[in-house]
Amino acid sequence: MKKISLVLLLSLSTAFAFAQLKPKFNFGLKGGINLSKFTTTNTFSSDNQAGYFVGVWARIGAAGLHLQPELYLTGKNASLQTSSGSTNNVKFTSLDVPILVGTKIGAAGFGLRLNTGPVISFVLNEEQNFGQAAASAFNGKFKDQVYAWQFGAGLDVSKISIDIRYENGLSKINAESYPTTKLNLFTLGVAFKLF
Repeated sequence: MKKISLVLLLSLSTAFAFAQLKPKFNFGLKGGINLSKFTTTNTFSSDNQAGYFVGVWARIGAAGLHLQPELYLTGKNASLQTSSGSTNNVKFTSLDVPILVGTKIGAAGFGLRLNTGPVISFVLNEEQNFGQAAASAFNGKFKDQVYAWQFGAGLDVSKISIDIRYENGLSKINAESYPTTKLNLFTLGVAFKLF
């Protein structure tokens, strides 16, 4: 009986190990909210403002590691307060492309994921509403593309996932006037795995 139990245990362990090594591919839809904030040096203070994101994701992985490219349409908002006390809203839409590397702990449709990786954002349009004081200080001309780095964690339960991430702006988003302006984001998303 002991030999049978030992053989059964070794067989299950080997099958589980090979299942972890076998490459897997998943694809799905995702949407959520973001809180964006501009960071500058001695120019503006910025409060977090809510925006949105919606798009698709894919996950390719084996042996407990995965690569997760994503593609999102993202609305980003920020409320800027100048040194003179004027408050101005900045809004724009971007196409964001995170390329994340991560690991997952868990099995049988339940697990905790950790992800990190670079993000490139392509600015699609701009919609700004400025007071007279800020109009002369900040022209709102954004670069066509900016870079950031994301850190995050997620929880998978069957086909549903919940993710929380922080995105740290690496490149300066303002093309003119104040070259120190960067955008940081917190995101909370819900994903559905199609396959």
